[in-house]
Amino acid sequence: MKKLLLVTLLFFAFPAYADEGEQGIKVDLDKVVASGKVAPVGGITSAGQPDTAALEVFAESGYAAVIDMRGLNEDRGISNYADVVEGKGMEYIAFPISSAAEINLDKARQLDELLADIDGPVLLHCGSGNRVGAVLALRESLNGADDEAAIEFGKDAGLTRLEPVVREALEAD
Repeated sequence: MKKLLLVTLLFFAFPAYADEGEQGIKVDLDKVVASGKVAPVGGITSAGQPDTAALEVFAESGYAAVIDMRGLNEDRGISNYADVVEGKGMEYIAFPISSAAEINLDKARQLDELLADIDGPVLLHCGSGNRVGAVLALRESLNGADDEAAIEFGKDAGLTRLEPVVREALEAD
């Protein structure tokens, strides 16, 4: 009975932002802010560039780290972005993907290694989620998914116009 009570309490204590009844790995940041809560799918949430309000929701939801895939010269809309993330109690990790040439299996392996070293949920973001989805699709392939399943996972994570680049990387493997 105590276990059932504990499981029930945990279920209600950490509700997930849900889109149409089921949460995907990629979230709409406006809906995350409006709901005030979010939970990862498999330990990861994908998004476009978060603002301060969204970062606050991720921090309050127990996220351990923010992995930023934006290029070093891309505007994040927040001064001292890394300091803001760390000031909210999350680790900031720069993992820039600045060109389509960087969408490859080596980057997917590097991301996999980064994720393995983080204890807790992770927000992965770029500008729109497209680069995140691309690298996550390749990561899925490295972890045993067939090409079509990897592409579908990537799409769920934000993959759009970089799909041909991902398909080329999968075919080259």
